[in-house]
Amino acid sequence: MNESLCSCRASVRALAALLLLGGSSWPADAAEPAVLIQTAKRSPAPPWKPGDELGMANTLGPITLARCAWHMAQPRSQVYEASYLRSNSMPKSPFASPAGTQYKATAGVPFSAHAFNSEVMQADAEPGQQGTQIDALGHFASIGKPWDPKDPFPADEARYYGGFTQKDVKPSADSPLLKMGIDKMPPLITTAVLLDARTLVGKGQALADGQLVTAAHIEAMLKAQGLAQRGVLPGDMVWVYTGWSERWKDPAEDNGYYTMAPGLSMDAANWLGAKRVVAVGLDTPFIDAVPGGMLQGKAPPAAGTPPGMPFGIHHTLITQFGIHHLENLNLAAMARDKVWTSCAMVLPSRDQGAAGAAVRPVAVGVPNQL
Repeated sequence: MNESLCSCRASVRALAALLLLGGSSWPADAAEPAVLIQTAKRSPAPPWKPGDELGMANTLGPITLARCAWHMAQPRSQVYEASYLRSNSMPKSPFASPAGTQYKATAGVPFSAHAFNSEVMQADAEPGQQGTQIDALGHFASIGKPWDPKDPFPADEARYYGGFTQKDVKPSADSPLLKMGIDKMPPLITTAVLLDARTLVGKGQALADGQLVTAAHIEAMLKAQGLAQRGVLPGDMVWVYTGWSERWKDPAEDNGYYTMAPGLSMDAANWLGAKRVVAVGLDTPFIDAVPGGMLQGKAPPAAGTPPGMPFGIHHTLITQFGIHHLENLNLAAMARDKVWTSCAMVLPSRDQGAAGAAVRPVAVGVPNQL
């Protein structure tokens, strides 16, 4: 009998045995059983086929679903909301319209006993770029050199993930994304690895604006959280809790939430890309570190930022690796309960040609994993 087939059947039998145990002897630590971790060695790896629009979502499949199923099957698992309530008074991004929802009067159906309620979006609303949201791979691109706003923006020079050109992706100003829109993103159903930077990097305090989470920090957090041997596996999502979300208030306050933030360093972005993660999310608005004053032109970008690319993490993760961004995640409850690994589901609306979408990430995992 084929050796790899025997190995696969043995893995399936071992997983079945774990499930039949009903959780009575499952370990309380954060890592999945070794049999599931070992299957990650068979995960798909680039280069992907020509014309690929999925990026690292190519790593998703039976291997990642099996890890997810293990988390969901544990009897002590709980469901965690990783998004914020959406409202007209929540904090709003300066890079998108602040317009929100307009609520309509209760209406009726003629000649019936029915009544119904509905709402519309206010003019110029951009719900896909406000609140807890995800970026499509077509959201970000680069041009040949820094743009001087005294000149027309050279959109035709834009280059996207996979070498796609502006003509391929968005051939006219009013065109939807023809490539790599949010409608091309598959459902993200995979393990989320939560890293508690507030505890390790901030030493129990929220990280400061412009403060960096580095590759060394990631490795130290994995060790501190009992995940050094498991590590980060292909197809994982990595969520980083910085504590910046303590500034998320509804109604929004003038506390700088959307004008500055901590974020990832360039070496952290490259580290995550090398691990083939499918998505990266922070409890911040940018993923990139943004020092106070940077958006107003009064301060330089964070240390190590590539010249001419103040949002170098966006550039690296989206356009170079094909990794989705989750922004404004609500991670405080998971960090408090030490849910270091979980089965997470991110399901954006399938808006054709959209560059992003509002999302309601949900995680299923066991608390107190250490």
